[in-house]
Amino acid sequence: MSVVVDEKRCQNIREALGWEWLETNGLGGYASSTILNCNTRKYHGLLVPALAEPPGRFVLLSKYEDSLVVRDREFHLACHRYPGVYFPHGHEYLEQFRYDECPRFVYRVGDIGLEKSILFLQGRNTVLVRYDIRETRVPFILRLKPLIAFRGMHELRKEDAWLQVRPWRVANGFKLQPYNGLPPIFIQTSVRSAFHPSPVWYYNFEYFREAERGYDHHEDLFRPGVIEIPVKAGSVVIVSASLTDEAGLNRRVWDREIARRLETGAADRKQAAVVCRDRKQAGRLATLLRGARQFVIDKPAPGQAHGRPTVVAGYPWFEDWGRDTLIALPGLTFCAGRPEDGKAILASVGEQECDGLIPNFFATNPAQHAFNSVDAALWYVWAVQQMQLWTGDHEAVRRIGWPVMQRILRRYAEGTRYGIFMSQSGLLHAGNAATQLTWMDAMVNGTPVTPRHGYAVEINALWYNALRYAEELAERFGEPGLFPADLTGRLRDSFVNLFWMPDTGALADGFADGVLDRAIRPNQILAASLPYSPLDSLQKLAVVETVRRELLTPFGLRTLSPRNPAYRGRYEGDQETRDAAYHQGTVWPWLLGHYGEAFLNAAANRRQAAKVLLDGIEPLLAYATEGPGLGQVPEIWDGDPPHRPHGCPAQAWSVAELVRLIALCGLKTSA
Repeated sequence: MSVVVDEKRCQNIREALGWEWLETNGLGGYASSTILNCNTRKYHGLLVPALAEPPGRFVLLSKYEDSLVVRDREFHLACHRYPGVYFPHGHEYLEQFRYDECPRFVYRVGDIGLEKSILFLQGRNTVLVRYDIRETRVPFILRLKPLIAFRGMHELRKEDAWLQVRPWRVANGFKLQPYNGLPPIFIQTSVRSAFHPSPVWYYNFEYFREAERGYDHHEDLFRPGVIEIPVKAGSVVIVSASLTDEAGLNRRVWDREIARRLETGAADRKQAAVVCRDRKQAGRLATLLRGARQFVIDKPAPGQAHGRPTVVAGYPWFEDWGRDTLIALPGLTFCAGRPEDGKAILASVGEQECDGLIPNFFATNPAQHAFNSVDAALWYVWAVQQMQLWTGDHEAVRRIGWPVMQRILRRYAEGTRYGIFMSQSGLLHAGNAATQLTWMDAMVNGTPVTPRHGYAVEINALWYNALRYAEELAERFGEPGLFPADLTGRLRDSFVNLFWMPDTGALADGFADGVLDRAIRPNQILAASLPYSPLDSLQKLAVVETVRRELLTPFGLRTLSPRNPAYRGRYEGDQETRDAAYHQGTVWPWLLGHYGEAFLNAAANRRQAAKVLLDGIEPLLAYATEGPGLGQVPEIWDGDPPHRPHGCPAQAWSVAELVRLIALCGLKTSA
């Protein structure tokens, strides 16, 4: 499904800068910018590979300043933002932006018509920019000025005396290694070109998205020289930026990658047609499935030929996180017709288990994994459940998930790190006043914004679900139960006695230090959505109604009821201010998956319920598949209308849970 932005929208610079495209290479690297190719974030860049040594993502090539030289006149296609001004004004020549197999930009400069396309090769740290000269009356020069950053993605470059300015000539281009410790970059063309060394710094690029987030937002970029390529009507020029020498680059490389994408696109459309009877909805799902593919990667590892299969939590700034990976996994793989990818990731995640815990953050060096999460291990159990549901592969459950599950559940019951243990009542305790072990983990000045230590409602819903699933598997595999037969019954009673608030028809959010937290938060929805619930049917119905009334928006669930004095409806300001609002009213799309599942489970007419769900999130679906999302879903939105998107512009669990919700609606309505 193509997304097309017409000339009128392209010419509206404020609107156009809100549309961000994303190219990825399956290794964790990316290229990204706005549809004007005017960078608005320090994370935007044309070649941003994920490296094993040194570990992390690095913005190497920020962009090209590209232009056409016609009879000694220069017409710029590029657009930069400097303080108080945009220059040059290449967007004025942009007639159309189109996103299908890759981002494409259609320009017209007088009698010259050309199309520019960007492609990041799968499995390689090579990004290609292609120029197709559709029409021109006279030959002209295509001029490219590479702008180099060579820095970590969270940093900014300033002019310095340490940059090594000398380039080395290679076939149809040059090689440059500005700083020791980072690999060299090769910039080459598919046709004969001339490179003119002319080192100079460009000063004070301004990234207004960073200004909005309260960060330093000005950068200097280095231009090593100028590439000039004579062209005429019918010319095709491909320019590569790579960590390896691309001598011999030709159109066949481009064509192979496009053919691969056409093949995966056909598979996505086929999967979408299986799930959705409605053609429009199937088209939208196919677009989301294309976006979902960008998160499943093989993460580079030092000294290893093959990386570790995992999930990028979000582009551009998140890496792989345990909780995010496991919540996103079903929607990215099992519901998406990619079960083998899901199984490989589950196996890889299971190998990282230690003391019953799954890492919250996966470091390049396993010895540096961060295990500060109580729910990642419980989400692992849920992900195994989802694998069984969507694939029916019980042998994979027995081989991959069951051994890890047993270790997790035994260690949680016995007690493990971070104050995680099972109480006499069967409930699961975690943490203390100084820790943040649940997904609501924001801290300001070392203090939890949303304290959730003790007994958290969704942690115990996940715990109950995990224990019941373990009972199911032990019986299926003919093995003795892990715990006494009456444990889950006692746990169910304890859960209801502690969390159920009959006066409000809702569940409390937690219990700690003798105090019941009666705040209306979305965490309670898990007790109504998980395969095994400690609630009866009327209680589940009441929870769904409370969440619908207090928390539901077209873009996800609020993290706190607007009636609560602590509610914050806007996510804006500096880091501290934003962190204070992160889970205090801000809307999270990923929660829609569990709300939708609970809503469907509680409905008398599932077909009608599915329609209500999809109609209700129409604005989110339109944003993601036909609007500025370009196949992706942001991390968060404002709690107050008009709901504005914020945070990471492409978030794995946001996309995945929207995919899973659509799949669930198809599953329920086809029954």
